Amino acid sequence: MIVWMQRSKYLSQLKQAIRTTHGCDSLHISTAHVVPQFEGAIEWDGDVEIFEIIGHPKASRCHAWGHEENGQFKATALLELASADSPSTAG
Repeated sequence: MIVWMQRSKYLSQLKQAIRTTHGCDSLHISTAHVVPQFEGAIEWDGDVEIFEIIGHPKASRCHAWGHEENGQFKATALLELASADSPSTAG
């Protein structure tokens, strides 16, 4: 979560990103802390928010997270499909 943003606003921004990117409404169901590694080096250390997706033909969940870039909120929202079927593989 972005330090300067309240959690409710952060989750709302992620839900909006899911709606914009995938055309679906969503319901936040949990948070997973992930620390993916590549060749023994930590690539990232943070929380991924897990959402239930409403009305998508191929996915029932979405993994999303946000960060600040040049003072602006940026979100990533990946559907849980075969290539991203858990928070740790979504990143």
